Amino acid sequence: MAINLQKGQRVTLDNSMKLALVGLGWQTNQYDGVDFDLDASAFLIGANGKCLRDEDFIFYGNLNSRNNAVVHQGDEVKGGDGNSDDEQIIIDFTKIPPEIEKIAVCVSIYDAENNHQNFGQVSSAYIRVAKLANEFDTVGEDQLRFDLAEEFSIETALVICEIYRHNGEWKFNAVAQGYQGGLATIVRNYGLQC
Repeated sequence: MAINLQKGQRVTLDNSMKLALVGLGWQTNQYDGVDFDLDASAFLIGANGKCLRDEDFIFYGNLNSRNNAVVHQGDEVKGGDGNSDDEQIIIDFTKIPPEIEKIAVCVSIYDAENNHQNFGQVSSAYIRVAKLANEFDTVGEDQLRFDLAEEFSIETALVICEIYRHNGEWKFNAVAQGYQGGLATIVRNYGLQC
């Protein structure tokens, strides 16, 4: 049975987990006839709190990190019902370069400013982590789930969680930190150019 987390909680991931599926889901309301396009992304971060290379930013335009340690499963432009994953990211912990200390998982609204959209118009958002048995497993066994209950009325991008290395173990931190300025703000925050 999966552990349900609240904002700010930290848990240690199962040490036997070599492959993890990170599933993100949400539900959006349609405003002014414009669909929401939410995008999941991941940043591989070094000890300095920044990405060490451009390819350490995984998103719809760069689906694979170096070594294929983190692989985005593709962009879902419509979003769903909040009951199933809209986008997924696979993490192979055995391939994470040793200089990477943290993986930040984010969600942003594509073209939010032009479409006058924000996370206050998004509901039933969640992230879940499932343990995959092998590379052919597409479902996995749920380990934890974090439902975003907070209202983000002006934010257009969120750092949902951090999966980080501590004393040889991988841990999960339920962050839920909002940003204005969309994905570009988070990209700059992690030391990359837009």
